[in-house]
Amino acid sequence: MIYAINYDLNQPGQNYEKLHSTIKELGAWWHFLGSTWLVDTGLNAEEIWKRLDPHIDQNDNVLVVGITRDYSGWLPPKAWEWINDRRNKLAA
Repeated sequence: MIYAINYDLNQPGQNYEKLHSTIKELGAWWHFLGSTWLVDTGLNAEEIWKRLDPHIDQNDNVLVVGITRDYSGWLPPKAWEWINDRRNKLAA
């Protein structure tokens, strides 16, 4: 399934490298918007969160949510290609 990982890291000087490398290890990923990633993974939202949690401070905010087939927006063609290529993995 495809999940959107959205975050606001509120600690000044936060090290994004460990968080980003952990996200990349979850499965096939796409990243074009600053603090939003799409990940195609066999994990569920709770399992994703458990992997991200060690890289998040208590004053940060994170949302992991499954992507449905009901989506729209303004993204570059490569982003839509990535999503559409994985359409059968989207939630109903």
